[in-house]
Amino acid sequence: MSDVVTGPVSARARELLRDALVWDAHSGFWPTPDVDLENLTRWTEGGVDYLSIDVGFDVVPWTDTVLNLAAYRAWLAARPERFVLVERADDILRAKKEGKLAITFDIEGAKMLAGQVSMVSMYYRLGVRQMLFAYNLNNEAAGGCHDDDHGLTDFGRAILKEMNRVGMLVDLSHAGFRTSMELAERSTAPVIFSHANPKAMIAHPRNITDEQMRAAVATGGIVGVNGVGRFVGAEKPVAEHLVRAIEMTVERVGAANVGIGLDYSWTSTGLTRDPKYWPAEHYPAGKFSYVAPGELPETVERLLRLGYKEADIRGILGENFLRVARKVWK
Repeated sequence: MSDVVTGPVSARARELLRDALVWDAHSGFWPTPDVDLENLTRWTEGGVDYLSIDVGFDVVPWTDTVLNLAAYRAWLAARPERFVLVERADDILRAKKEGKLAITFDIEGAKMLAGQVSMVSMYYRLGVRQMLFAYNLNNEAAGGCHDDDHGLTDFGRAILKEMNRVGMLVDLSHAGFRTSMELAERSTAPVIFSHANPKAMIAHPRNITDEQMRAAVATGGIVGVNGVGRFVGAEKPVAEHLVRAIEMTVERVGAANVGIGLDYSWTSTGLTRDPKYWPAEHYPAGKFSYVAPGELPETVERLLRLGYKEADIRGILGENFLRVARKVWK
């Protein structure tokens, strides 16, 4: 099961990773009630202390999100010696101190609200701490990055207001340019890209412009880079590619505003179920590949060799996202 790198990683890098708070802002495995959550050991073996698990996205019915939350919460609650269901930011630090993996949930797309703004507060009470507005395609709330982005609708603006009220992080990932810029402008709380890479790295529609990154950071938010092969330009992405994404993002918004959202799945997900969400011209092979959590030790080693200060590495690994969560979560 382990994807842990066994290459030349210094004791300094391993100790830094062990001591730092390591925050992965988004999982990439397909959410179903029967998914084998024992695979969460892949994150703990890689040194991750906190993970946001995707529980639903626009590709599936909204009822799946509720079923997933019920199944995941029950499974995690039955294993209190290994996991902590997070309610507030301090729970994450407590979990690290106790050697447990801290968990919250996220949602990818407003279709999961079933047309009801009131669903936002319900999801928040169930542990959802971030939500994006559209998954690649336009929906009734916002525009997607693989569509003719129409921006926020009245429904989308109402969702934004409610997310700000309850303390749910506004995630601009997968949104179109117009939508992401409008969200950054209108939000009264910091906004994030939980898992998005610079378009300057690879000119893929899922990657984001310098302007989008700076708009998010201007709100007090953060850009989390991902390790998806297509978005880092590698068929088999590893630490080297993740570090390049980190470097290019740091160059644009500064180390204090960069984090990690690996978007990792332990399987290469096929796209045959609904290809319109993944247009063939942008996903020709029909599959994804990922940087695994086990690449994090080498990621730290490479950042050290590039001359990054330990304080900046700690920020990128997790303290930057923690700072933003403290500002937003209630």
